[in-house]
Amino acid sequence: MHRFTSLVAALGGMAFSMAAGAADIDWSKVDQELGKPGTDQPGGVHKYGLPRSDLKVTVDGVAIKPTLALGSWIAFMPAGSGAMFMGDLVLTDTEISPVMKRLTDDGIEITAVHNHLLRTSPAVFYMHVGGHGDPIRLARTLHAALALSQTPFAAAAPATAPPSIDLDIAAIDAALGAKGAINGGVYQINVPRAEPITEAGMAVPPSMGTAIAINFQPTGGGKAAITGDFVLLGKEVNPVLKTMRDNGIEVTALHSHMIDDSPHLFFMHFWANDDVSKLTHGLRAALDLANIKRGP
Repeated sequence: MHRFTSLVAALGGMAFSMAAGAADIDWSKVDQELGKPGTDQPGGVHKYGLPRSDLKVTVDGVAIKPTLALGSWIAFMPAGSGAMFMGDLVLTDTEISPVMKRLTDDGIEITAVHNHLLRTSPAVFYMHVGGHGDPIRLARTLHAALALSQTPFAAAAPATAPPSIDLDIAAIDAALGAKGAINGGVYQINVPRAEPITEAGMAVPPSMGTAIAINFQPTGGGKAAITGDFVLLGKEVNPVLKTMRDNGIEVTALHSHMIDDSPHLFFMHFWANDDVSKLTHGLRAALDLANIKRGP
């Protein structure tokens, strides 16, 4: 398979219908190769969640729920005669090398390997990946690589009752000017950037990992652990960083997730475990410094 960047760049001058491309892909066959069903997302994206429920990770004494910071994911979207994909794989230190070798042997591109949080026990890392081609072949390779880790593929048991959480969701929504959803005991909010984002000339929708992600996990007594990542332009990085720190939110990592994105984006990961109203105030101050999409 050709390299991801060169192939996707070649697509820049081609006219194709996203809707037609999505209709041409039999996602059930891709699901079968990957080993679990995906879900359809806005923008023609077909996405897989692979939470590392096998890992028991703590940060500063807080037991991290998989949906807070241990959620591997892979997202496909139609591209030309095939599909492009991006993903973020949560791995232990001993899993990185075998998974990387299996991926690169089949031409899948590694776009980043780094931490998202500090003081994780045991240590966990995040490998960002991308590729383009036959989605069935890509899914087969991804499954084979992840099989070299302990990543679970079993589907989560269906919920038997509406999800609930020990947080004042209405107050969080009002403070941040955005609405989220409860997932696995965590309140997750995604805030898209206002400008279009491309990778090697191809549009990348927010559901492919380009939205600001903010996650709340209640820790009792009106407190919550928060983490996620702010997706920022270079000129926004240090104003947001200073604002986060001034509001008691630790900046734990700063790096890129993509190689040939336009505009070039930086991903700022953060952590705090404190009073929810204090944290939402700080997060809102940081959001106000980024070019985000506001309103419905």
